[in-house]
Amino acid sequence: MAVREADVRLAVSAEQLPVRKSGLRRFVKAFFSRPVVLVCVAVLAVAVVTAIFAHLIAPYDPNDQNLAESLKQPSAEHWLGTDMLGRDVLSRVVYGTRISLAVGFVVVFIAGVLGMSLGLLSGYVGGWVDTVLMRVMDAMIAVPMIVLAMALGAVLGGGIVNVILSLGIAIVPTYARLMRGQVLAVKHSDFVVAGTLIGASALRNMLVHVFPNCVSPLIVLMTMNLGTAILAEAGLSFLGLGIDPPDPSWGSMVNDGYRYLLSNPLISLAPGVAIMAVVLSCNIIGDALRDALDPRLRN
Repeated sequence: MAVREADVRLAVSAEQLPVRKSGLRRFVKAFFSRPVVLVCVAVLAVAVVTAIFAHLIAPYDPNDQNLAESLKQPSAEHWLGTDMLGRDVLSRVVYGTRISLAVGFVVVFIAGVLGMSLGLLSGYVGGWVDTVLMRVMDAMIAVPMIVLAMALGAVLGGGIVNVILSLGIAIVPTYARLMRGQVLAVKHSDFVVAGTLIGASALRNMLVHVFPNCVSPLIVLMTMNLGTAILAEAGLSFLGLGIDPPDPSWGSMVNDGYRYLLSNPLISLAPGVAIMAVVLSCNIIGDALRDALDPRLRN
């Protein structure tokens, strides 16, 4: 009888134990622990949808000029007014979303793949390979990213392809240095040594054992660098080293409208607010990803 009572008590206590949450649920809970993250995700989602369906959302062609309607104030026909060439500001902001996000995502992808590959190779192989690669990365990272991008942009010229190449090359060192540090912390772990002992090749060890255990902080960096790339593209376009006119770019729109800030502030204000909203959202989402992916910060 006593044994049965003990079994009942154990069963009841087992039922009262909290059910262990799945990894995905813990990640989602940690990621959305702050309400502002949900707002930022919504802002970025709206920007992505706007970029994809810009041709359906924009009321006018962004490059259509009508000098008779230049510098018009906001109205029912032009919700944000027109610029100095009579182009609809709202349409140019909408199409500028497509260019800015396309540049941001492609730059982050190119820089991430190239930088992580160099950092993985440098940290795992070591020796003279590590020395040569890291000295090159040190030389590049010694120059501020936007200055290096400006120099490359001046050499390569304007246009979306050259802007992507300039920014991608300028951001590579951040990924390479971070990946190398992660690899150096992981490559002597027991599971990597065990893979070597059972005959796994260096390439298999790097791709199967080392890389998956180093990628979490790099995902966070890619999210934050998305905002950095968008802001850098806007800066280059503002200086005339970015997207060639008449293609709409948020940076070039700010440059076009700063002379009319007192009479028609929306020409510069609208793209400026768009830049601020998207870049801030990327940074906050990256910060939330860091909290969610790092077990030490989940609580």
